[in-house]
Amino acid sequence: MKRASALSLLLVLLASLLRGETVAITGATIHTLAAAGTIRDATLLMTDGRIVAVGQNIAVPAGARRIDGRGKIVTPGLFNSITRIGITEVSAVSGTQDLAVSSDRITAAFDVADAINPDSTVIPVTRLDGVTRVVVAPNAGGSLIAGQGAVIHLGGGDALVLRGKVAMFAFLGERGAELSGGSRGAAILRLREALEDARDFAANRRAFESGNRREYAFSRLDLEALVPVVNGEQSLVVTAHRASDILASLRLARELRLRLILAGAAEGWKVARSIAEAGVAVIINPMDNLPESFERLGASLENAARLHAAGVTIALMTGDAHNARNIRQGAGNAVAYGLPWDAALAAVTSVPAKLWNLAERYGALQPGMDADVVVWSGDPFELTTHAEAVFIRGVAVPMRSRQTDLRDRYSDVSSDLPPAYRKGP
Repeated sequence: MKRASALSLLLVLLASLLRGETVAITGATIHTLAAAGTIRDATLLMTDGRIVAVGQNIAVPAGARRIDGRGKIVTPGLFNSITRIGITEVSAVSGTQDLAVSSDRITAAFDVADAINPDSTVIPVTRLDGVTRVVVAPNAGGSLIAGQGAVIHLGGGDALVLRGKVAMFAFLGERGAELSGGSRGAAILRLREALEDARDFAANRRAFESGNRREYAFSRLDLEALVPVVNGEQSLVVTAHRASDILASLRLARELRLRLILAGAAEGWKVARSIAEAGVAVIINPMDNLPESFERLGASLENAARLHAAGVTIALMTGDAHNARNIRQGAGNAVAYGLPWDAALAAVTSVPAKLWNLAERYGALQPGMDADVVVWSGDPFELTTHAEAVFIRGVAVPMRSRQTDLRDRYSDVSSDLPPAYRKGP
């Protein structure tokens, strides 16, 4: 026990020393995502977890650790706007699944932050591809209102959650219909009922607590969780794919004065003008191009480009856990199908920073911001490019994961021992 305590203390001290280190990336092409734009042959200085200088002709302090950035590209750490990281580990093992609640008694009150596993093996795998922050979102379970998501960083340690209760997540379309008696119309009614009940509960809480108010369709905990949504303090993220479901979501948000964010939106391009006029942001998977269901018959690889051209604010997601690192591949595909390169980079950095209320600390490379920084061997949206160094809040993360450990362990075929008995790295 004493040995474990000593080891924990040593790790804490080591982490504090790393946070205090000054790092200089020199000679790189830096995409700042700020007013300075893209700076070539530039230097970035970071210390104590923050960026302290970005630009040309910057003096590097004596003793700083230098990273030669010549021929390299530097960007903010990438942000995947909807994932299941930390709440699902092995898809076939129910004991590792914490992404949904099957009961309809606790739905909106469900907070994924209480279920996130900081030791998930998915985290190191994902950050090796330059992803430093993600939204962990619940999936639909026993109710079309799934619960509340959280923003986490992927730097490791127990304090992963950067912003809890970042949004409420709900599902319409085919999934919402399944959970509401079989019709899309019933799903909209069910969602409206929950929100109107929450508004009535907020206005008449004292009467409810004294037993002098009508019964509500949702539990007290769910109603309390929905109050920030109806008060406009918390965003409501609605997953909807069919164009008609998207329009129904826009109408509901307008009538109830909600802070709506659309997710999925496979047919979003069909109603892009309506989305833009409503000022609603959309989170899409740019790889979503197959008609997997009748509500996605209009899915297109040009969805991101068409939405952007119409003036819609877009952010990118993968919507899963194990392939969350593929967000940069998705961004590259969106560029190949018409989305401007700069817009693609913004969709995985500065746009989600604003969307999830983190723009004061993340999303751009400028003094005072958290040092989420990635040094790339080339264009980050090219498949042959890799991240050479990843910093999360100023700390260089180990460029290894369970996958790289297994690769290294079994790459040597010269050993006389059977593979299972060889010493791991």
